[in-house]
Amino acid sequence: MTFSECATAYITAHRRGWSNPKHAEQWRSTLDTYAAPAFGSIDVSQVDTHQVIRALEPIWQTKTETASRLRGRIERVLAWATTRGYRAGENPARWRGHLDTLLPKPGAIKDISHHSALPYSQANEFMAALSQEDGKAPKALQFAILTACRTNEVIGATWAEIDLVSSVWTIPAQRMKAGKEHRVPLSPAAINVLAGMAPAQAGDYVFEGAKAGKPLSNMAMLNVLKRMERTDLTVHGFRSTFRDWAAEATNFPRELAEKALAHTVRSEVEAAYQRGDLLEKRRDMMVQWAAHCGRQ
Repeated sequence: MTFSECATAYITAHRRGWSNPKHAEQWRSTLDTYAAPAFGSIDVSQVDTHQVIRALEPIWQTKTETASRLRGRIERVLAWATTRGYRAGENPARWRGHLDTLLPKPGAIKDISHHSALPYSQANEFMAALSQEDGKAPKALQFAILTACRTNEVIGATWAEIDLVSSVWTIPAQRMKAGKEHRVPLSPAAINVLAGMAPAQAGDYVFEGAKAGKPLSNMAMLNVLKRMERTDLTVHGFRSTFRDWAAEATNFPRELAEKALAHTVRSEVEAAYQRGDLLEKRRDMMVQWAAHCGRQ
């Protein structure tokens, strides 16, 4: 059996024992997002320390809580596989006397990371505070959070790119990091942000800066965070907040969140599977994200 097959079997075996019905989907989402790309298709008997580290290291410093939870879940799946006779030997995901020699303790790096990405459990509270801020830059930050888009994508947005009838924002390829056109389904909350901007607009840019015909500075949203005394956060970090929410708190497939973030698909198999942009499926996800943020 592959690791992913074992993960499915483990979740099925324990589903009824978990008090929270969403727990099983959170397990599935976390393992699909972070473990599967590293070793999900590998025979579970061949999963070793090197492969476990491949899954953990990229997020150990920046998403410590998620990474620590992921390690525990990998360890449990591998323990299940050993008990079932699908593998033998020591568990490569165990912490004491093993991974603790390769990775810093989670508690030791939380202070170093300064929580640049807001925990998704605090998104509602933060958005409520942000809504009290006046000006175009706070509106731009709300829009960036609700769409999970990058700073330059948001401040460069023009009215010509936005179709209010179909609630779609089409970002041209030349403004995308991957050089590929990206369609963003706009939730009612995101449309409301735009509705608040429209009466004040005379130019092409949705979030026009102090100079007519020019967009906001790329520091404008960061300055909002400074005014809110949230220098522990970054604008880009809200993309990680969205990603963590999708993986930990929902049962949306991994590819939907990756599409929403306009990440380049590295696997040829996955790229072939994702020929479309999954726009309508992503729309439901963004509506639920807005609801989580308290901006329905």
